[in-house]
Amino acid sequence: MGPTEPLLSRAQSSLIQTEIAKALTTFDHLLEEAGTFGRCQRRIFALLCLMFVPFAGVNVGIVFQGFTPDHWCRDPAVAERRQACGWSLAESRRLTVPPVNSSGVLQQSSCEQYDVDWNATALACDTQELDLSEVPVTGCKNGWEYQYEGRQSFVTEFNLVCSDGWWVDMNQSALNLGFLIGSFAFGFFADRFGRKSSFMVSNSLSAIAGIGLALTPNYVSILVLRCIFGFGAKAGWVSAYVLLTEIVGVEYRRTVGILYQMSYSVGILLLPLLAYFITDWRWLQVVISVPFVLFLSYYWFIPESPRWLISQNKTFRALEITKAMAKENKRKLNNTVTLTDEEGDSPSASLLDLVRTPNMRKHTFILMFIWFTTAMVYQGLIMRVGIAGGNVYINFLISGLVEFPAAFLILFTIKRIGRRIPFASANIIAGAACFITALIPDNMFWFKTVVACIGRLGITMAFEMVVFVNTELYPTYVRNLGMSVCSSLCDVGGIVAPLLLYRLAVIWLELPLIIFGVVALIAGGLVLLLPETRGVPLPETIDDVEFPNRKKEDVVEDQQMEKPLKTDLTNEMEATTV
Repeated sequence: MGPTEPLLSRAQSSLIQTEIAKALTTFDHLLEEAGTFGRCQRRIFALLCLMFVPFAGVNVGIVFQGFTPDHWCRDPAVAERRQACGWSLAESRRLTVPPVNSSGVLQQSSCEQYDVDWNATALACDTQELDLSEVPVTGCKNGWEYQYEGRQSFVTEFNLVCSDGWWVDMNQSALNLGFLIGSFAFGFFADRFGRKSSFMVSNSLSAIAGIGLALTPNYVSILVLRCIFGFGAKAGWVSAYVLLTEIVGVEYRRTVGILYQMSYSVGILLLPLLAYFITDWRWLQVVISVPFVLFLSYYWFIPESPRWLISQNKTFRALEITKAMAKENKRKLNNTVTLTDEEGDSPSASLLDLVRTPNMRKHTFILMFIWFTTAMVYQGLIMRVGIAGGNVYINFLISGLVEFPAAFLILFTIKRIGRRIPFASANIIAGAACFITALIPDNMFWFKTVVACIGRLGITMAFEMVVFVNTELYPTYVRNLGMSVCSSLCDVGGIVAPLLLYRLAVIWLELPLIIFGVVALIAGGLVLLLPETRGVPLPETIDDVEFPNRKKEDVVEDQQMEKPLKTDLTNEMEATTV
């Protein structure tokens, strides 16, 4: 056995040295030398976070731009008499519209008026004695009056109320349709032409469509441009997110991704402040869109992804960029290094791979449902602020503040508790809060607001967690495909949200909350059917997903083998040195 031992040691040493030599050629090892999150990455991170701030205005600006104020039928004769007699709006409104029962509450109609020709009557300034209970009613004939204090939304400009109210729903649905198309189209574009090129083209589209929205006089054209605006904005977000995660070290990716999403929450806080001081929806649209013009200057400040360049066999350019990153990070690279694509050859991904085997099929359907519900509930709760009554600016600001603790709660819990329990709890809390909010009477305003904010916190956590949980459940070669397919249901949820919210709220204001509560609770229960991924290596093959225990056993064996192999290598090096 004596002659065999040195031979075995040399074989082990040779194997390890081969693996080390291979590692030296990968971008991850080169990034260790250049700095995994140095000054260069922090600068790019800050620039891309700025880009995500106006995305909040793109996504939920409809709360203010499409705000539907209190309105009623306009009667020119009554309006003229109001000025002559000095009536208040309430006095003139009593002469114009009948009372109706809305959700069990008697209030004045928004879509009907008394069928009276006041020009043919001797209408005096004293109207208190008039009994209009037997007067027939009809639909609005001369447009509407709005109680909006000198402000203008596209609802008041185009009279999108009553039978035309569904056009408001289409505005947000058109945006989410653009999101859906942009996710797929620019996923291909970014893989084919690069992250930076995709980012620049998408920002150009956003700038053109966004400013065009502020100028077009026709509402159908607004819907078309809204779709293009969503197409460009979502594509820019995806491109920036991918670029950011590809230039930082593995240990920083999840934290950077969560903090990147926090910049969206900054935009959520800025939006009501801008909307309060900018009273016209068109000027607010300009303010939301102008930053996308400024982001075109990023061409000179952010690099192409070296990982993408390596995948395209453009290793010389990738090495140049990495050297520039190292220089900015005050680091130095090994001059003799040669880059290769660490992914190597992998089997081509197919949609069937996502549903062919039991665990993959379970993960795919559950994640698709969770993406759909989180987007629908998240957008629905935000848009509900615009129809819930009260001061829309203060309510929006308060609800936006609760998004910040979400990121910190995620970072605190996922390392200590894991993914599954916090993820499920976030959905269940959001669902329960929706139910409770619907049952709290309106006169308990602050209690209702607090519970609603808890629901917003829960669904925000769920929305941010589904992103990285999705990536941890799929094997390497179908990970991007799985992410694209499942997250596309997010945009479908966004398309459904305004239709469900605005149409059901006509029946009962709190009915959408009941629906949101049901789907969120179901989502929370389904999360519990997913495996825990804390401390588990990312799956590399479908077998790793189907037989997770085998993967864990292999990891334990590797850890047990690693120590003696390192010892053998050290001894071999010492002997060589002597």
